[in-house]
Order: sequence, then structure tokens, then C-alpha cells
Amino acid sequence: MKVSTPKTKTQGAPRSAATTLLATMCQGDLLAAACPSREVLKHVTSQWGVLVLLVLETRMHRFSELRRAIEGVSERMLALTLRWLEDDGLVERKAYEVVPPHVEYRLTPMGVEAAEKVRGLADWIETNMPRILQTKASRQA
Repeated sequence: MKVSTPKTKTQGAPRSAATTLLATMCQGDLLAAACPSREVLKHVTSQWGVLVLLVLETRMHRFSELRRAIEGVSERMLALTLRWLEDDGLVERKAYEVVPPHVEYRLTPMGVEAAEKVRGLADWIETNMPRILQTKASRQA
């Protein structure tokens, strides 16, 4: 059974699977300065964005739990990062009307997908830290 490759409307030439997938998913062009995907990329791959996704990957957390889990993050930066990720649809915020305020954060289904991708990169970095440190040391010598 032969599977035909879709053709572009303008050229009539076969498109690669990657191009077809790209067109199907209506993705932008990250290399273009005006691409809105760059904002999401900045939020997900920022230092704090990565760490928030990794912590929330395990379970729901309250703000104070997140702050304790992510050493070095300021309250302001954590709040800003959570707002970005919430606006991007990756984090869900649930506020309870109690005193003192009680707010919980968890990943949305799309956030779970993003966290899985970020986890892969984080695992690669951790696994390769000895090689990375060795390369740094040899370059400095």
C-alpha cells in the first residue's frame, strides 16, 4: 500500500512529514522575531519556569510550598512566573475564599505535556553534568 504525501497548494510539490505536521498544528515560526511562540518559549524555558514545571509535575502545591521547594526564587519572581504559565494555559490557579488566603497551583493537561519535555532536558543536564564540568575545567586551563 502506497501512502501519498500531501502537496502544498501553491507549489504542488510533496511536503515532508515535519512540514505537514507543522502546517497541521498551525505552529508559528520561532525564528521569526514577531512569532508569538517566542513568548511562551521564554516563559517555559526561563530559569524559574522550568523549575516551577518540574515541581508541579509531582502534585498540586500551595504558593508557600513552591517557594520553599524552589530555593532562591523571590516571591515576586515566583508570582510573575506562575502568572505567565497560567496565562499560557500550563498552570491552573485555584483560590479558596478563606482567611488567610489559600491558593493552590497545579499543571493543566497541556502543562503536564510541557513538564514532560522540560523533564527530559533537565534529566539530560543532570546526567551530563560531569562531562559539562570537565569541559568547562579543560577550557579554563
